[in-house]
Amino acid sequence: MAGPAHTPGWTSAVERTVTGLGYDLVDVERVGGGLLRVTIDRVPGHVYTTGESEFVLVEDCEAVTRQLQYVLEVENADYSRLEVSSPGLDRPLRGERDFRRFVGEQVEITLKQPFQARKKFAGELQARENGWGLVLPAAPISKTQAKAGARADVEQVLDFTLDELQEARLVPVIDFKGRRRKAEPTAEPTGAGAQSDDGGQEE
Repeated sequence: MAGPAHTPGWTSAVERTVTGLGYDLVDVERVGGGLLRVTIDRVPGHVYTTGESEFVLVEDCEAVTRQLQYVLEVENADYSRLEVSSPGLDRPLRGERDFRRFVGEQVEITLKQPFQARKKFAGELQARENGWGLVLPAAPISKTQAKAGARADVEQVLDFTLDELQEARLVPVIDFKGRRRKAEPTAEPTGAGAQSDDGGQEE
């Protein structure tokens, strides 16, 4: 979770509020212009009164916004606008819980230190005995190489620990039938003064 380190009191209050409502706090960020951006996700298996969906709904954002506005006022948090939204298809992964949840999904990682002159890798996330791994796709071969008898490289697994990561996020997957992880119903940022896509004000 990213957030302003100099205000631990109210950022902790944001986390307690979001998790207390049954959601996962993906990120909290203080950006320019006094904007406080909070990203939430639904927790698998949890029943929500806002409706049945695999993805965050607008109603979820509105419910969290109302509660956070009250909590932030009590905490005397210094902000001018609150934006609560869903994490999107390229959801960042933070901590053991996220990695366990998304085993088997396509994930892109950025290492703190380069490995084989690279920092970024993408593949299928696996749980390994001493950490985590990415099943890397086999390198393709050309028709000329195939005619010469060359074979495609076998899949390789890149092992890593969370301490070695700079960043990790889901890879949006698209197949011929559409998105495997289809786009979430639009969860517009909500909160006092939040701008909607049509330039109007969210209530």
